[in-house]
Amino acid sequence: MSKADKLFVSMCEDIIANGFSTEGQKVRPHWPDGTPAHTIKNFGVVNRYDLQEEFPALTVRPTAIKLAFDELLWIWQKKSNRVSDLGSHIWDEWAGEDGTIGKAYGYQLGVKYKFKQGEMDQVDNILWLLEHDKYSRRIMANMYNFADLSEMNLEPCAYSMTFNVKGDTLNAILNQRSQDILTANNWNVVQYALLLMMFAQVSGLKAGELVHVISDAHIYDRHVDIVKELIERPQYPAPKVTLNPEVKNFYDFTVDDLIVEDYQKNPQVKNIPVAI
Repeated sequence: MSKADKLFVSMCEDIIANGFSTEGQKVRPHWPDGTPAHTIKNFGVVNRYDLQEEFPALTVRPTAIKLAFDELLWIWQKKSNRVSDLGSHIWDEWAGEDGTIGKAYGYQLGVKYKFKQGEMDQVDNILWLLEHDKYSRRIMANMYNFADLSEMNLEPCAYSMTFNVKGDTLNAILNQRSQDILTANNWNVVQYALLLMMFAQVSGLKAGELVHVISDAHIYDRHVDIVKELIERPQYPAPKVTLNPEVKNFYDFTVDDLIVEDYQKNPQVKNIPVAI
């Protein structure tokens, strides 16, 4: 059975049984009908996924892996904040009159800085270090730029990646300030597992462990019954997910280079209410 499923189920059961409810507190999110969107939450959730064992896609609630990959490429490869550059419409509601999401996500990864090896952006710095100084303890990127927060239509939730090489294996830590567990948990896990695989492949390394650190892991009040139904579903083995081995340049990857095989899964959950 999928280890990602087991982690997800355990995390959800713990939040529902032992989490802190924000009921009665003043909260920013609300439902489309204007009702406050309260949550049950746990602080400091840490999940570890070993990509050498399996790809961490859920089977209890299937993840649209190619759509998740498309958004990842939009942020990390295209370094774009323009929603028209994205294949899906998941960011449309956050777009301003200029068609962008402001100085958020991909925009931050495209900003150039003066590093010791020259001027480049954060993604190119990661690639340079993996080629020239792979055992560095400074291989990281951070999208939470305080100077630009007021110009972001949405402050980044998954905001930093730190990479670390052990022998011939690339590992990473994903830091996330907040996560809607039902709608976004496995979406982000799948994305950053693929990012780890991409960086490893173009650097001649093996993809190892992804550690996901969530500061505020929450289930919205209108999601609790859906989550309870999900965690009772049958679990299946993880799918086989690979990248086209012919791609050697990070900027050459496309969605067509993603190969998903043997993805046995439960039916998709539809019409999930989304807090705004």
